Amino acid sequence: MLKGKSIVLGVTGGVSAYKAVHIASQLTQASAQVDVIMTEAATRFVAPLTFQAVTGRPVATEMFGLGSNCGIQHIVLAEAADVIVIAPATANTIARLAAGIADDLLCCTVLAAKSPVILAPAMDANMYENPVTQDNLSKLQARDFITVGPASGRLASGKEGPGRLAETSDILAAISQALGRESDLAAKHLVVTAGGTQEPIDPVRCITNRSSGKMGYALAEAARDRGARVTLITAPTSLPRPARMQIVDVCTAHEMHTAIRDAISQCDALIMAAAVADYRPTRAAKDKIKKEAAELTLELERTPDILGSIKGAFVKVGFAAESSNLLENASRKLHEKGLSLIIANDITARDSGFGSDYNRVTIVDQEGKTDSLPLLPKRQVADRILDRVAKLLG
Repeated sequence: MLKGKSIVLGVTGGVSAYKAVHIASQLTQASAQVDVIMTEAATRFVAPLTFQAVTGRPVATEMFGLGSNCGIQHIVLAEAADVIVIAPATANTIARLAAGIADDLLCCTVLAAKSPVILAPAMDANMYENPVTQDNLSKLQARDFITVGPASGRLASGKEGPGRLAETSDILAAISQALGRESDLAAKHLVVTAGGTQEPIDPVRCITNRSSGKMGYALAEAARDRGARVTLITAPTSLPRPARMQIVDVCTAHEMHTAIRDAISQCDALIMAAAVADYRPTRAAKDKIKKEAAELTLELERTPDILGSIKGAFVKVGFAAESSNLLENASRKLHEKGLSLIIANDITARDSGFGSDYNRVTIVDQEGKTDSLPLLPKRQVADRILDRVAKLLG
């Protein structure tokens, strides 16, 4: 989503200005063209040379400087920008943007731009919570400015509260989401499930599986970056929580079933990437089972058939993790569960699948046509799956 895009990064005079260097670096590594505009106050915290070294491009600091093509600089930057992100955005810059003041290069560029503008506020908690700042942010949000954060935590003043610059990953997610406004899944609502459910044996032990949740999370993030509104229903994982989507945490198959029923009322597609336990203990022990007897017998019962029972006028995609007869078992599941597509993967492969960042899958549709993908990063697999979902959604 970021490759080849023109990003204008505005840096204003706050303590967290040093964090903008990491944002510029991450965008550049993602093959975006990054043009940095620094206010005079920002240069007191970080030298322009630092950003130039990271991006490989000149840094704009002067109101009356010339663009690289000898055009008027703020016009050149505004017309080239696919998105403008201001991080950190101080209370002063937010106030000036809300009032339409154009007395520096950054504000002039924003006023001249038609691209999305993202603000990542960062300031002391009292300044952020001040009614004037909140009113200014509300005015900008009403004009379609996008805000990210702020996060809460320890501030430069030593106080605790809201005002920390949002994490770089959250800001990058907002940029990708803004770029995806005109993409093929824009305005669509996708429900994605991820992770392996856990069925309790006692307060300590459970029946679960080896799913890491990486494939489901990749699908959720890819859908978000293609403009979709995403609801991620996730069983426990050790993965960082994706930004800018609704996340519903569940543990058991029953909880996942309930969460899906609640989420699909107005969805366009359901993608079931979660590995749902097929069986659960008939009764979970109230207290921890002590290691006293030589043997322990558990009585198990079937969990709900989520894929088979969930019905509606939406695209329904399932996964088939098989150790033998891959396409035969996947095709049977496709028709038995009434799926639009099924994604079959061989769990015996050592270079993909559970816990890996890579996957090798075969996409099977209702007509029996197959599309076997080579070994790819799970994010690329996610986009290939979403290509098919987008076509089904028309």
